[in-house]
Amino acid sequence: MGKTLAEKILSLKSNTDVRAGDIVISPVDLAFVQDTTGPLTVREFLNNGFEKPANPAKTVLFIDHAAPSPNNQLSTDHITLRDFAEKTGCVLSDAGDGVCHQLVAENIAAPGDVIVGADSHTVTAGGTGAFATGMGSSDVAVAMALGKTWFRVPETIRVVCSGKFQKHVYAKDLILHLIGLIGADGATYKALEFAGETVDNMPIADRLTIANMAVEAGAKVGLFPSDETTRNYLKAQGREDKYQPLTADSDADYERTVNIDVSELEPTVSKPHTVDNTALAKDLKGTKIQQVAIGTCTNGRIEDFEIAASILKGKKRHPATRLLITPASRTILKQMIKKGYAETLLDAGAMILPPGCGSCLGLHQGVLGDNEACLSTANRNFKGRMGNPNSFIYLASPATAAATAITGQITDPREVL
Repeated sequence: MGKTLAEKILSLKSNTDVRAGDIVISPVDLAFVQDTTGPLTVREFLNNGFEKPANPAKTVLFIDHAAPSPNNQLSTDHITLRDFAEKTGCVLSDAGDGVCHQLVAENIAAPGDVIVGADSHTVTAGGTGAFATGMGSSDVAVAMALGKTWFRVPETIRVVCSGKFQKHVYAKDLILHLIGLIGADGATYKALEFAGETVDNMPIADRLTIANMAVEAGAKVGLFPSDETTRNYLKAQGREDKYQPLTADSDADYERTVNIDVSELEPTVSKPHTVDNTALAKDLKGTKIQQVAIGTCTNGRIEDFEIAASILKGKKRHPATRLLITPASRTILKQMIKKGYAETLLDAGAMILPPGCGSCLGLHQGVLGDNEACLSTANRNFKGRMGNPNSFIYLASPATAAATAITGQITDPREVL
């Protein structure tokens, strides 16, 4: 019997033959934290008597969630991370560099890697063919110290995507549709493995968007095959030597298969207060939106801003709707400027925030007022997620977000194009 991608990666990494349900001890290629989980990880690391990570060069501390810091407590937490990096030789990614998940994909993740992070959206790197998953701060502290960790090998749900997207329908619409279909707990501690002709033709940016939100269905990992698209992505970053082809075996054993014809999809929105509470954008017309947020780790790549800029070019945001733009990394911000997207968005009335998590988690830079509604390209719309439990969050693609910014109400992008 053949292996799924999850089984194959964990078998190769641990040099054992493992199947779903087995317990495996695996070396870790990268362990990382961010500035809301990192201080606890550092304290757990030190309280357990560890002095130095097993692989300091493979241990990264990201300052991205509160970047720049909005208060003295968080600034002090940043000092903790900077001091720990200096004393132990760990890598520090400082405020303004970008979101941990994007930087991992840009600079570190490679096919077949095992990556653990003290952040649930560590799954993003699955778009590059890595077994990447979020863990608690204490677990990541141990993985940092030992250079290895244990997993229960997850069962796998195979998602087979066929057909071509309609115009103005995107990967974000696909993953929102899937989560609405199987539910927020429909893949709990499973691997979501994506395959099919649509996936074969899907650029890495779209794969990262989908992998990023796998955890919103409860998944342990969201996995894509490593193919020529992956090779070209790594080559563009000067990391082609990290490429290896990885695909599931044709006779792999799956828990179940979900088939989706993407040509039937339409612009989709998640309504408050759960990601699986989905509806079509056209059916939510008239829903007033006071803030639109485009960016962060889910849809903060240059391809996303190209889409938004193409819709907003020559237009203005609705006067009652704020428009926030958050590039996922410094590299992307520079690309936005070079390609003219930043100017287009600024001319449309947008505010461009520093590379990082921005308004997504509700610490600063876009906290909502009472009874306000935001349409965001981020990954979560839980009650209070953006800093105010008396507000409402809708999730959608950059195209739907840009169209909504123009009209001031949830809008199917096909209506303004």
